[in-house]
Amino acid sequence: MPNKYGFQFDNTYLTLPNVFYTQMNPTPVSKPELVLLNSPLVTSLELNDVIKNDAALLFSGHMIPEGACPFAQAYAGHQFGHFTMLGDGRAHVLGEHITPDGQRVDIQFKGSGRTPYSRQGDGRASFGPMLREYIMSEAMHSLGIPTTRSLAVVKTGEDVFRETVLPGAILTRVATSHIRVGSFEFAASNGDQSLVERLLNYTVERHMPDIMGSENLAVDFLKAVMNQQADLMVHWMRVGFIHGVMNTDNMAISGETIDYGPCAFMDNYDPATVFSSIDRMGRYAFANQPKIAQWNLARLAESLLPLMDQHQDKAIQLAKEVIEEFPSLYNDRWLHMMKCKLGLFGEEPEDDSLISNLLDWMKKNHMDYTNTFLDLSQEVPPAGKPYQTEEFRGWHADLKRRYQKNQRSIKESMALMTQYNPKVIPRNHHVEGALDEALNGNLTRFKALLNVLSNPYEASPHLNEYQSPPAPSDRVYQTFCGT
Repeated sequence: MPNKYGFQFDNTYLTLPNVFYTQMNPTPVSKPELVLLNSPLVTSLELNDVIKNDAALLFSGHMIPEGACPFAQAYAGHQFGHFTMLGDGRAHVLGEHITPDGQRVDIQFKGSGRTPYSRQGDGRASFGPMLREYIMSEAMHSLGIPTTRSLAVVKTGEDVFRETVLPGAILTRVATSHIRVGSFEFAASNGDQSLVERLLNYTVERHMPDIMGSENLAVDFLKAVMNQQADLMVHWMRVGFIHGVMNTDNMAISGETIDYGPCAFMDNYDPATVFSSIDRMGRYAFANQPKIAQWNLARLAESLLPLMDQHQDKAIQLAKEVIEEFPSLYNDRWLHMMKCKLGLFGEEPEDDSLISNLLDWMKKNHMDYTNTFLDLSQEVPPAGKPYQTEEFRGWHADLKRRYQKNQRSIKESMALMTQYNPKVIPRNHHVEGALDEALNGNLTRFKALLNVLSNPYEASPHLNEYQSPPAPSDRVYQTFCGT
């Protein structure tokens, strides 16, 4: 039965061997203060409005609701290519909430105190990064991209010590689960095949019940995860999103975007764009993201090898056959997505070159990724100096000839483009500006930006100030993980 707040907990992760987790409560904080509560998400989770009365206590971990059974997860991960033993060093899963329609989600706190996996960390998080994850994850949700959600942000009333003294905060995150590629790497690193098998069976039953009973569950599981990741990468590339830290512990098996550290959205189109201050070699640059997804999937495959076939050579061959399908799988979906961004129906031989020529022109002329596609989403040719060059006019003439092969009206093409091209994204300079003011106690700009981002595909006169690329003095060149 649901408790008085509407939570109905059913904590199935705790049926796994306890090497995967440590049961423990969050560390209480001195003076919890509710800053943000996501009312639409409260409603969609079918929680009761009475939750607002105790939100500060609930979402700081100060009060454990009936039915919850908090725990911290153990996992590993390849961080910038190097294997590391990890775990929830500053997070606790409160429990798995079941909505009345049967949806199962993890309710997790970030910044909720030390755990056995904290190593030298203090288990806490600072206010700015928790606000950043809130606005970025909710923007991604509104853009139609699979993502974790943010339910609440609570100030702890305590300072955290980083390069400077910062106010502490806890984010409440909602996810289909927090099982990661790194979870399987952790299981495999223990040298006990039964742990991998238990985790595999649990994950399939929770996320992919349609493949239960498969003749080769590990292979079909890998294929299912690969399909979800290919879709996710196409979504990221569609809107110019750069995750920034695509370590294997940040790849969720559910296919959701998880962990918004130094993430950012690209302004001017450049495949080599990097924002993360710790990605000095460009490993996780915009154009590299699909390749890194494939690399991460290969690490998942390695963890599953003993379950694919008892003969190692055969298992490696099976895994290799799956992983090598990723480029064509992704490229086909990426091409379809880009054609939709241009309002193209059907398949024509010139589609590849039409798209690549546009992207080359955009890079050469430092064109804004989001706004260029918006400018093209009109029945009249785009205006402005960059569009007056002979090179662009020639390309646009090719586009018009391609429209004639659509066998669909131009209005249908424009409607298709409207579905795939957001009118507004969380541009870095606006996000940073809103966070700066919020850290000084003023959430007005933050909430205004959050409201604008909640309907990114709808035209509105209020969007203008949020659509312009940053002036050189406002441009954000680096983003930081921040904890």
